[in-house]
Amino acid sequence: MIQRVRGTRDFQPDEMGRRRQLEDILRKISRDYGYREIQTPTLENAELFTIKSGPGVLEEMYSFEDKGGRKIALRPELTAPIIRFYISDLSNYPIPLKLYCISNCFRYEEPQSGRYREFYQYDVEIIGSDAPDADAELLLLANDLCRRLGLSDVRFRIGHVGIVRSMLDGTPVKKEEQSAFLRLVDKKRMDDASEFLKSRDVPSKTAGRIMEVCNTKGDSSVLHAIEGDAAAYLREVLRIAETDGAMNLTVDLGVVRGLDYYTGIVFEIDAPELGAEKQICGGGSYSLSPLFGGKAVPSTGMAFVVDRLILAMEKGGKAAGKENTDVFVLAASESQRESMIRIAGSLRRRGVSAEFDLMRRSMSKSLKYASSRGARYAVMVGDREAASGKVLLRNMESGVQEEIGLEDVAEELEKRLGSAI
Repeated sequence: MIQRVRGTRDFQPDEMGRRRQLEDILRKISRDYGYREIQTPTLENAELFTIKSGPGVLEEMYSFEDKGGRKIALRPELTAPIIRFYISDLSNYPIPLKLYCISNCFRYEEPQSGRYREFYQYDVEIIGSDAPDADAELLLLANDLCRRLGLSDVRFRIGHVGIVRSMLDGTPVKKEEQSAFLRLVDKKRMDDASEFLKSRDVPSKTAGRIMEVCNTKGDSSVLHAIEGDAAAYLREVLRIAETDGAMNLTVDLGVVRGLDYYTGIVFEIDAPELGAEKQICGGGSYSLSPLFGGKAVPSTGMAFVVDRLILAMEKGGKAAGKENTDVFVLAASESQRESMIRIAGSLRRRGVSAEFDLMRRSMSKSLKYASSRGARYAVMVGDREAASGKVLLRNMESGVQEEIGLEDVAEELEKRLGSAI
């Protein structure tokens, strides 16, 4: 038997239904905030990602040469493709350009709970604004999304790479070495980060202050003791974000990114119920366009891992329900099958999901199948009822049956189900 590729998954019908329901919520909240959906290719030039993250990223990617000798990769994330798309086709759109994408990505890494080699991202980007309002809006959207999904215990951790970079600017640490230091801090290797400063002959008092700032955590008041434009900017982002209600937000200046294109705020969102793999979202401000040959443009984005969102919802008892059919239509005899098909068609045209019997089974077996499909109602077309222009309508939950006019059944079920379009 041929097995599926390691790190990938097959989705059963019920699971696929839950995923589509989540995607509907993601699309709805995106529209509510004025974001427009785009899609980029699964295949990209590998150079797009090596320019962004360095040649070492090839070890974490599915990359290969195509028949024309071109180095191609399955996209490992969505931000770089979106900025490439912006440069090539979208730069004439009015700014800010607010975009989102829900797509699969691929990374060659060890599979574990909530982490797969093929995974799905919900990516949101604002291109063209360098105002704190843009950064704050992403936090508002993320908080609103978690609330709609019933994830009440999520925790936001937010920092600003400019705070630490500005402190490093006045030390012997060279500009090109700063990212190496930030990567150590980002991975919480604080002892190594401290040794790094020492090895670059940073005065002990200065190094101590830098490490103190990197370890700073708390509410927005912890920023009052930090001077500079970056700290002031972060305070303004937090002020705007907290205007629209409560947010479980912690300032954590150890949340940084060790890549040169990150320019401002950076944040992570955790769902503690997921344990070690608790991060469900990461985001921040960046400038990627010049790396890809475009003009400099301020950008802010975030990406939720859809797979971990679903896992967090399941662990919190908030998973979406099964995708069931509304009505199952069955015929008591061969002579009533045409009526059965017409009724199902009439229901579908009214926006009611409807199935009819495909197996030509007995009424009892068809009702059992309808129950397994979660049907709320069954419409039974019997010879006796049909002779008087009626059908038998069964409430599958209560078992109550009633006769109803054949010509009225579609309209009546539409009213009862509240499914009019």
